[in-house]
Amino acid sequence: MPALRSYTKLTPMKTVYLIANGDLRLSANQNCEAAQAAMEKQIVAAFEREGAKVVRGHPYDPAKKHGFIDSQKYGMEVFRKLPHDAPLVVAEALWQYSHHVLHGLYTHRGPILTVANWSGTWPGLVGMLNLNGSMTKAGIQSA
Repeated sequence: MPALRSYTKLTPMKTVYLIANGDLRLSANQNCEAAQAAMEKQIVAAFEREGAKVVRGHPYDPAKKHGFIDSQKYGMEVFRKLPHDAPLVVAEALWQYSHHVLHGLYTHRGPILTVANWSGTWPGLVGMLNLNGSMTKAGIQSA
């Protein structure tokens, strides 16, 4: 089981990494991209008000027309590049498949915050609740 994470107030200019887990379906990821981008803009602004810098853990893919982690293989690639002890935000504005990122969250040593939009149109809250349930079953503690 992963070690318990310590949760401390962010120090000025602390770097926070943000990832966006997605669906297996290309159309779902494309349809929810605008809602995701709008939510991420709000998340970045909130962290900046607290003196933190947000770095996206993976890029928008212009060929796919979305910026989501859309497979377990891609999730493994993303987590290989993230600092293992950095604060991490998993932002969800759509339904998502927890297996894309669960392995990386299991071994991540920094604090993890899951965030979702509250919308009757975009199912981010459902996706986040699914991810949180998977994290609980795996013994992963989030912020």
